[in-house]
Amino acid sequence: MDKKAGMYAALLTLAGVLGFALSMITASSFGNYLASMLIAWGFVPMICSFAAYSKKGAKAISYTAIAFATVYVTLIMMVYFAQLTTVRLEVLNEQTKRILDYTEFGLFFNYNLLGYAFMALATFFIGWTVNAQKNRDKWLKGLLLAHGIFAFICVIPLLGVFHPNMQGGEWIGILILELWCLYFTPVCILSYLHFKSQ
Repeated sequence: MDKKAGMYAALLTLAGVLGFALSMITASSFGNYLASMLIAWGFVPMICSFAAYSKKGAKAISYTAIAFATVYVTLIMMVYFAQLTTVRLEVLNEQTKRILDYTEFGLFFNYNLLGYAFMALATFFIGWTVNAQKNRDKWLKGLLLAHGIFAFICVIPLLGVFHPNMQGGEWIGILILELWCLYFTPVCILSYLHFKSQ
C-alpha cells in the first residue's frame, strides 16, 4: 500500500506541476491556483511515503519533514482557496483586496511564499532519509536536498522587494516559477520510479 501511495502521490504532484507550468504560459490564474492545490494534495502523501521507506535511524528527521509539509499544505490551501472563492467570486473593497488578492503582493502573497519555504524545508529534510542505492536515487536525493535552498529565496519579502508597481514583476515571477517547474518535474518522476522499485 505504501508503494502505491507513493507512486500515485508522485504522479498527482507531477500533474499539478505540469498544469501549473501550462497555466502560467496561458495566463490562467484559475488554472494556476487549481494546479497549485493539486501539487499540495500530492506533495503531502509523497513526503509521507518517503517517510514510510526512510532508512533506519531517520524517523525524527522524517517526522520533521512531515510536519513542515503539513504547514506548507495549510498555508497554500488557505491562500489558493481564498483566491478561487472570496477573491474571484465576491466584490472586495480596495483594502480587503490588498490583503487577500495574491496579485497585490500583500499578506496572502507573503503567506504563499512562506508556504513554499516550508515545502522546501520538507524536501530538504526528507532528502536525508532517502536510501540512495541506484544512480537515479542519488539524483533524487541530491535534488530533494538542493531544493531546500528555495526556503531562503521564499523569505525575500522580508527585504520588502515585492510590491504591486514593481517594474517587470509579473514577468520575473513567471520566469522564476517556470524554472521551478522545470526543476521539480524530475523530482516527481524520480520519486515515482523510487517508489515503484520498492
